[in-house]
Amino acid sequence: MAATVSRFHFRRCCIASLLSLAAAFTASADVRLPAIIGSNMVVQSETDAPFWGWADPGETVTLTPDWPGAAAVRATANESGKWTCTIATPEAGGPYSIAIAGNNALELTNVLVGEVWLASGQSNMEWPMRATNNAQAEIEAATDGKIRLFLVQNAIAPAPQDDCNGRWVECSPETVRDFSAVAYFFGRDLRTSLGVPVGLIGSEWGGTPAESWTSAEGLASFPQYTPGLELMRMLREDADAIEQQYQNDLAAWKAKYARSDQLNWTKPDFGATGWNAIEQPSNWSSPDLANFDGTVWCRKTVDIPEAWAGRELTLELGPVDDQDETFFNGVSVGETRGVNQWNSPRRYTVPAKLVKAGPAVVAVSVLDTGGGGGMHGDPAQMFVAPKGHSESDTVSLSGTWSYQKGVSANDIPPQPQKRGMTAGTPTALYNGMIAPVKPFAIRGAIWYQGESNRGGAYAYRDLFKAMIQDWRTKWGTEFPFYFVQIAPYTYGGDSGQTAELREAQLMALGLPNTGMAVTMDIGNPRDIHPRNKQDVGHRLALWARAKTYGETGIEFSGPLYRDVVASGSQIIVRFDHAAGLNSRGGALKGFEIAGEDKVWRAAGRDDRGRHGHPLGLRHRQAGRRALRLGRRRRAQPVQRRWSARLALPDRQLEARDPALSRRTIRRREATARPA
Repeated sequence: MAATVSRFHFRRCCIASLLSLAAAFTASADVRLPAIIGSNMVVQSETDAPFWGWADPGETVTLTPDWPGAAAVRATANESGKWTCTIATPEAGGPYSIAIAGNNALELTNVLVGEVWLASGQSNMEWPMRATNNAQAEIEAATDGKIRLFLVQNAIAPAPQDDCNGRWVECSPETVRDFSAVAYFFGRDLRTSLGVPVGLIGSEWGGTPAESWTSAEGLASFPQYTPGLELMRMLREDADAIEQQYQNDLAAWKAKYARSDQLNWTKPDFGATGWNAIEQPSNWSSPDLANFDGTVWCRKTVDIPEAWAGRELTLELGPVDDQDETFFNGVSVGETRGVNQWNSPRRYTVPAKLVKAGPAVVAVSVLDTGGGGGMHGDPAQMFVAPKGHSESDTVSLSGTWSYQKGVSANDIPPQPQKRGMTAGTPTALYNGMIAPVKPFAIRGAIWYQGESNRGGAYAYRDLFKAMIQDWRTKWGTEFPFYFVQIAPYTYGGDSGQTAELREAQLMALGLPNTGMAVTMDIGNPRDIHPRNKQDVGHRLALWARAKTYGETGIEFSGPLYRDVVASGSQIIVRFDHAAGLNSRGGALKGFEIAGEDKVWRAAGRDDRGRHGHPLGLRHRQAGRRALRLGRRRRAQPVQRRWSARLALPDRQLEARDPALSRRTIRRREATARPA
């Protein structure tokens, strides 16, 4: 199990096709739609919502919604087969249908009109409902069908893609389990406060930097990303050759450690004599497997109903730690390779020609590269069923399996990687996971990311703002963008990078229509993925409710620095959003003052470390909104900062929500300025 920030991936990672999906679509006369436009979706209310798709060049496509006052809209496919149009949407409501007709006819059903938000970032945004605080109760309560979810499957690509893997679903305990907890709690809050349908588009990938979520145009002014952009150009030009080379290398790698006799273990007529029994799903904690890294072969026999014979099946295993190849009656039906796949649910297709009534053997070769291992999801995630099945039309794969250890990890050669491109390559995730949902109409975006940019915290102040502006340019609107300041965590060897990253995030508030949720009080110093996602989603929703939807009477932010006033040897720091400013847990700590010598000294102590004037809260007419900082020496203070060096600041200063770490003069101290 990979012990990195990026290990938490809850979906099967797919590498986006390097060929344009539009070209594939235009090979057919049928009108086709991107995945983001489909039944069960939420369409943004009271706007001109873009619709698009593919058809034969020159073909006329007619779209007819059935909401009151709607008129048919026509579009003509261009020479490459793409058509676009906009549909005026009504106020929130539904469900509605949209008829689409060209050379063929489609119908989108169960469509709601409401508020649509894009949720993106790295692992703390990706973190699923099933792993959050009070998970079981929260999941069981997630029964509001007017919240709709669209999960963009992980994909990287060297060029912007036209489509993605994903589908709109009604929120339910089954569909919300692997969805972003922060996004769901944000959406649930909006649903409760606004009383309208809410659509949530989840597009996240753990352990990824902001530059991979930004387009080539958005990175054009950053010379440090030129090598990455040039790599992507080369990959676009040599895509077919690179893919073929990777497949050849992968086959050669498997041949080096997958002994032919072990491949026989996947076949129905293999007896599995002497194999051990294990209950799945489970983490491998038995003495026989707990300290074993390498391949473990697992088998289970199931009965295929007569009615399924000759039908294509879906085979799901839930997450597998770390990699796997899965077989049905001795034939490989899918595999998941690469790093950081240990928590990605597996979903494979069994070809119809393999499906016969009666006993069938499902075999899985699990490669555990380190740490824990096994098929470790939930029993409901392990099943085989016909394509398009109902919930009841499944055969469970949970329960007792047989297993046998294969090759030790020490005897497995290094695994080949696809040349060059990773989830951290500049533009890779914009191309694979943002471009495909653009320009679907959204009200705004929420974002939780930054941990993977700590090493370049100073550069993040420009990069983050550039990414926000880039997305807005691509959508053609200055939509609201609300983000989370990274939570406290004990980073090894931190010398100020984390605080500098938080400061860079703060600077993004200089852009219009932005807001920042502070999490200084709800983090876990020992866990980079704090389980309290309820408050994170709620704090983001407060920004949206107040600033986007105009709700009054709510405080949507913790104290935000406004300015300072120098008074002799003291500084008075004034805040916005600070009614009721108070100190939690006694005297304030973590404040420092610097004079002209630019040497930081603790406020409230003299130069020898002795206690001087205590830090005090200054009362103002509308409540406590200012802080008086002082020192015994009379040197004129010119700068001050609070928790600006620490990955784990003291979380004392608060109003309703905690104050953010801050310094009054921003100079680079922890990370390098980009060349």
